Amino acid sequence: MNTSLKDKAMDSTDITDTAPAFSHPSGRPNEWACSEASIMMDRCDQLAEFSQMEHGIERTYLSPEMSQAYQLTSSWMEEAGLKVHIDPAGNLVGKVEGREDGLPSLILGSHLDSVPDAGKYDGILGVVSAIAVAKRLTTSGLMGKLPFSLEVVGFGDEEGARFGATLLGSYALAGSWNPAWLNLKDSNGISMRQAFLDFGLDPDRVGTAALNSTDALGYMELHIEQGPILESRDRSLSFVSSIAAASRYVITVTGESRHIATPYNLRRDALTAAAEMIEAIDRISREAGARSNVGEISAFPGGVNVIAGTTTFSLDVRAGTDDIRDSTLAAIWHAIDVVCASRKVSVERKLIHTASAVTCDAQLLSCIAEGIEKAEGKDAFGLVSFPGHDGMAVSDLLPIAMLYVRCKGGISHSPDESVREIDVAFGVDAFEQAVEALAARIDEA
Repeated sequence: MNTSLKDKAMDSTDITDTAPAFSHPSGRPNEWACSEASIMMDRCDQLAEFSQMEHGIERTYLSPEMSQAYQLTSSWMEEAGLKVHIDPAGNLVGKVEGREDGLPSLILGSHLDSVPDAGKYDGILGVVSAIAVAKRLTTSGLMGKLPFSLEVVGFGDEEGARFGATLLGSYALAGSWNPAWLNLKDSNGISMRQAFLDFGLDPDRVGTAALNSTDALGYMELHIEQGPILESRDRSLSFVSSIAAASRYVITVTGESRHIATPYNLRRDALTAAAEMIEAIDRISREAGARSNVGEISAFPGGVNVIAGTTTFSLDVRAGTDDIRDSTLAAIWHAIDVVCASRKVSVERKLIHTASAVTCDAQLLSCIAEGIEKAEGKDAFGLVSFPGHDGMAVSDLLPIAMLYVRCKGGISHSPDESVREIDVAFGVDAFEQAVEALAARIDEA
């Protein structure tokens, strides 16, 4: 590589408004690799059949549909030469030893759960890609020469769609499980504790899913980009330089319910105040280079001729660094205070999630960059990931790195989520090359 990885990393604001039409990169995977990619995409199709939605994809933590997905995925793991089990936290794990038994593991994986009305590839493609890499290494005989064992993990919960808390599977693996989560309930009133029992697991043993830092040497994940930058640059792959800092809040604005006849100078309208706050959030975040979203909003009492006395909305703020996120939030809070004063309302904010930015490990990242350059035949570059990933939780214990694969239009968390066979073929090639690059560096050390 001619330039440093730092020089090659780019912020995800560096995109064009209009993406060029897809064209084949200068390199091209061989026919066998493309055939393998077709099999992987078919596997994503098969997993999409296990859904709690009649017309769409929804697969949540510890659900019967997740159990069905595990049975099928287990068969693919076993075919790849992995020994399979479900860990005490409800993650699906397959393992194969390296050149001798008992070596620390390199963990490859992603998540098998989904948001409601999901696409086929978010998380899922990462799991089937990891299985494909494992199969390549075992069938070629190379696995028996590696200075580490290999584990493939399909995390049971990354999205948090069932119980509201996110990254449950990866937090458990990293030793950061919070026993209080067992008391959370889903929309049907079923507690997580009961869900563990229904799944055939002991909820009081979840903590034993934690790895020791000596058990593994790192974690690598292939994931669709969930953004438009690779498409705008007509590239199949990038490495992830860091995962963005994120904070989520529930904000409640309190005014006074009155009849529509109330003159404007006497109104304390919580809904129009919230609207002004949301406009400020959008403006401030754009100026700061952060990403913010208000995805939920509700007004009470909700009468067509009644001024809202209370309005509640969600706020999700993400940025490439903790400092940018925090300064963006500080500016937002100031703007909200100004609105409160002018519209004579009060506000309460409740923090429901926060995570610091995670920088990917230099050695693992450089192995992925090397894999990209060998597979795609072009210089590798990096992106900041604004979506959160399991690596955020795993990074509490292990070095992490990620490989991004182009997705059409940058669309994700949607039935319109789409990837191309050739990009998947490049991705699995690069992923395998990254594993081999790491093995070579360990042997050379």
